[in-house]
Amino acid sequence: MSVNKGKTMSWEKITEQQNLLSINIDANSTLEILSIINNEDAGVPTAIQEAIPHIEVFIDALVPKMQSGGRLFYVGTGTSGRLGVLDAAECPPTFSTNPDMVQGIIAGGYDALVRSIEGAEDIPADGATEILNYEIKTEDVVLGISASSTTPYVLGALEKAKAIGAMTGLLLCNDPPKLEYVDYVIPVIVGPEVITGSTRMKAGTATKMVLNMITTTLMIKLNKTYGNLMVDLKASNDKLWDRGTRIIEHLTDLNYDEALNILKSADGEVKTAVVMEKLKVGVEVARDRLRNHKGSLKDVFIKK
Repeated sequence: MSVNKGKTMSWEKITEQQNLLSINIDANSTLEILSIINNEDAGVPTAIQEAIPHIEVFIDALVPKMQSGGRLFYVGTGTSGRLGVLDAAECPPTFSTNPDMVQGIIAGGYDALVRSIEGAEDIPADGATEILNYEIKTEDVVLGISASSTTPYVLGALEKAKAIGAMTGLLLCNDPPKLEYVDYVIPVIVGPEVITGSTRMKAGTATKMVLNMITTTLMIKLNKTYGNLMVDLKASNDKLWDRGTRIIEHLTDLNYDEALNILKSADGEVKTAVVMEKLKVGVEVARDRLRNHKGSLKDVFIKK
């Protein structure tokens, strides 16, 4: 039996509204269901495009904090929390960052990464406690992730972080609330979900994309790339040794085997190996040059 299109659920929150385009989805064929989901997902980049000015302002405030030794914390519950932890976990192998630099905090802790702990999101004091547990300071940045914009755990964490003096932000998929303890709001309005209230879908996709944009842009600003090459890569497995070797091969006159050898002599540090070869210096001198130019390969080569 199909749903009566004349009666839809009325909710104030956009993420809880009923999607009229999928209201009879259970009466559709597999192909039709897939097409409905895909067509809805296609609107996510447009929603993000509209939010780019908000993302830009947040990142421009974030970069100086990171340059001064601050840390970025994502705080979320459920899907939002898992995506924050995922993005944070991908930064060290991709950009050779200290694992402390970008961290994810999820309500319910490690167990919530692998199974749902729904009640963990309901207590603001638990979010505030995590801010204290992670010893968040004034130079740090806390970005709450809440598709609904009202998750008590996330708001409790943000309020405590602001009271400490940290910079705060909120990534959401609803009309932004006015919260005096949130410095930067990033609203990504993807509209009602294909399955009503299932924010693991469009809202989750949008969250993953925005977090990618935030950390990738941050790392570019912190000189973790050379052009679009991942030069601050630290080789730690076969794939990364191969990728690092090919980057060195591309940026120098070395062949693959020569590039691999110099990467090994640089302890798997691609940027260090490139400086060693380009300037014909040893590993410690190469590292000193990079430190003196804040890790910028371009500045090392231009200013020497």
